[in-house]
Amino acid sequence: MKSIDTQSVNAIRILSAEAIQKANSGHPGLPMGAAAMAYELWAHHMNHNPKNPNWLNRDRFVLSAGHGSMLLYSLFHLFGYGDLSIEDLKNFRQLDSKTPGHPEYGHTVGVETTTGPLGAGFATAVGMAAAEAHLAAKFNKEGYPIIDHYTYVIAGDGCMMEGTTSEAGSLAGTWGLSKFIVFYDSNKISIEGSTDIAFREDVAKKYEAFGFQVLEVKDGNDLDELSKAIELAKADKERPSFIVVNTQIGFGCPEKQGKASAHGEPLGEDNIKATKENLNWNQEPFCVPQEVYDNFKALADEGAQKEAQWNQLMEDYKKAFPEEAALLDSYLSKAAADKLLEDEEFWAFPDKPEATRNVSGVVINKLKERLPYFVGGSADLAPSTKTYMKDAGDFSKEDYSGRNFHFGVRELAMAAIGNGLQLHGGLHAFVSTFFVFSDYLKPMARLSALMGVPLSYVLTHDSIGVGEDGPTHEPIEQLAMFRTLPNFVTFRPADATETAAGWYYAVTNKQTPVALVLSRQNLPQLSGSSKEALKGGYVVSKATKETPDAILIATGSEVELAIKAQAQLKEAGIDASVVSMPSTELFDQQSAEYKETVLPSSVTKRVAIEAAAVDTWYKYVGLEGKVIGMTSFGASAPGNLLFEKFGFTVDNVTKTVQSLF
Repeated sequence: MKSIDTQSVNAIRILSAEAIQKANSGHPGLPMGAAAMAYELWAHHMNHNPKNPNWLNRDRFVLSAGHGSMLLYSLFHLFGYGDLSIEDLKNFRQLDSKTPGHPEYGHTVGVETTTGPLGAGFATAVGMAAAEAHLAAKFNKEGYPIIDHYTYVIAGDGCMMEGTTSEAGSLAGTWGLSKFIVFYDSNKISIEGSTDIAFREDVAKKYEAFGFQVLEVKDGNDLDELSKAIELAKADKERPSFIVVNTQIGFGCPEKQGKASAHGEPLGEDNIKATKENLNWNQEPFCVPQEVYDNFKALADEGAQKEAQWNQLMEDYKKAFPEEAALLDSYLSKAAADKLLEDEEFWAFPDKPEATRNVSGVVINKLKERLPYFVGGSADLAPSTKTYMKDAGDFSKEDYSGRNFHFGVRELAMAAIGNGLQLHGGLHAFVSTFFVFSDYLKPMARLSALMGVPLSYVLTHDSIGVGEDGPTHEPIEQLAMFRTLPNFVTFRPADATETAAGWYYAVTNKQTPVALVLSRQNLPQLSGSSKEALKGGYVVSKATKETPDAILIATGSEVELAIKAQAQLKEAGIDASVVSMPSTELFDQQSAEYKETVLPSSVTKRVAIEAAAVDTWYKYVGLEGKVIGMTSFGASAPGNLLFEKFGFTVDNVTKTVQSLF
C-alpha cells in the first residue's frame, strides 16, 4: 500500500472519530473499520464527479448501515462534495448542520438516499440498480452506452439480519442485476456483543442461493485484495455480486477495536490520542495533511474527466439518435404529466358502477400510453389490484425493458425498491398491495415521505367491504396511520373522476408520495363529482339552502351512502350538504376562504362517515359533531352484511344527524 493511500484511509478514520467525539454522540466503529473498502472503491473504481453530484451516469453509492454516517461525511469533505467543510464535520449531529446523525437525502449533497433503518438502504439500492438496467435497455445503442453505471452498497451485520435485505436480495438475484455490488462489512459485532448470540447463519451461502456471485476479502484493510474483488465483481455480467469483507470494528483504536463498545459511542479523548499514535497520525484535531487533500483532489479531477468523456458521448448520441435523445429528456423532465389536466380522454369514463380498483387499472393503462417513463408493479397481486400494464412487457433478467415489475410477496422490499426507482431519476414508479398489508410497507412509505420521493402506492380492498376474507384482510386503522404521516397524501376516491384526480396528483407532484386507497366493490359514478377532488374536499351534493342545516362528510364508498341519507334527511326536514373528502391532507392545504365554502363554520351539526378508524375526523366535525366509523375490527361475512352490522346504513346516518338537533 502506498503511503498516500495509507494516509488517506487514516484521514477518513480520524476525521470520523474526531467528529463523533466532539459531538459526544455517534458510531465510530463502522467508519474506522470500513474506511479502507470505502476509500478503494471511491478512489479507484467508482465513477463520480464531486463537482456535479447529479451527473446522470454516476455510479450510485448507498451506505445501508446509515449509523456510520461519518464515513460518508468524511468522504464528502475529502473529495470536495458540496463544499462540506471541516466546520461542517465539527457540527456533526448538531441542529441545522449539514451532517445529521444519519444520512438524509436532499439535505447533504452527495447522499443518494436516506438511510438509518437497517436494510432500507440495501433494498432501495436494488431499485436504483433496476432503474439503471431498465433505462439502459431503453436507450443504449451499440457503441453508445449512455446509461452504464454501478450501484454499490456497504451493509453491515445489522442489515443482514433485517428481513427487507433478504427480500430485496432475492429479487436482485432473480433479476440478475449484475451492476449491483454489495460490500458486506463483516465484523461480527452488534450492539449487544458478538453476533453469535443471535446470528449464526452462513450469509455467504445465503446470497449464493439468492443468485449472487459471492467473493471474500480476508483482510478488509488490504487495498489490493479489495481492488481485485471489485474487478471480479464487475467482470460478472450475469449476477449481482456480494463481497464479504472481513473487518474489525473500530480499527485503529487499540483499546476498542473488535469490541461492541466501538459501535455506538465516542471513543473518548484518551482513545482518540492512542488511535492517532497507533496510526502514526501526527496532526492537531480536524487537521489533514495537504498531501492528503491533494490526493483526493487529483482523484476528484479524474472523476470530472470521466464525466467530460461521457458528456462527449452524449453529444454524439444526440446527433446519431436525436429521437431517442429527445425521449430521454422527456423521461428526465417528466413534463408530459402536466398535460393530463386538459386531456379530456384521460378524464372520460363510462357512466356505470365500477370498483375504484378497476377504474385505477384503466387509468394506469392510460398513463402507460401518455407517460413512457411510468413503471410499476405489485406484491404478487396485479390481477386483484388491477395494476398490470397491457402490452408493456415484464421487467426480468431476460428483458429489462419491461415496465411491469413483479415483486413477489415482498411488500417491504417492494416499497424500498420503488423508492430506489424514483431516486435514480428518469422514472415514475408505483407499487401495489392490499390496503391492510400497507402495514408491511409502512416503514418505507415513511422514508418516501421523509425524503420527498413521490412514489405512488396503489392500495386496494380498502375497507370492511372486503367481506368474507375477514378481519385479517379488512383495514381499519391504516387510513389514520397514513393521514398522520407528514408529507404524505392519502386519496380515497368515491368514483372514477375522483380516482383520475388522485392519479393526476400522484404523477404530477414533485415531492409527496401518494396512496390511492381503492375499493373492491362497485361504486356508482356521482353526478356531482369533479376535478374539485384535487382540492382534497368539495361539496359533491349541495343543500337546497345557501347555508345547510347539517353537513355530511364522507370518503370512498361511503359518499354514495351520504348522498342517499341526504335525500332521506330532506324528507325529514333537514337540508344537508354532502362533502366528499378523498384527501384530508390536500383539503388542509387549501385556503381558509375555500375551506369555509366547503365547511361553513356556522354549521356545527356535522357527521363524518368512513368505514375505518374514527380518530382523524373529529377536527372536521367538532365537539358537536359525530363520526360513524369503526371502533373494532371487522368480521367474516359478505360485505353488504358487514356494512349493515357496523352501522353504515341510510337509516343510521339519518338517525345520527337527527340526534344533533
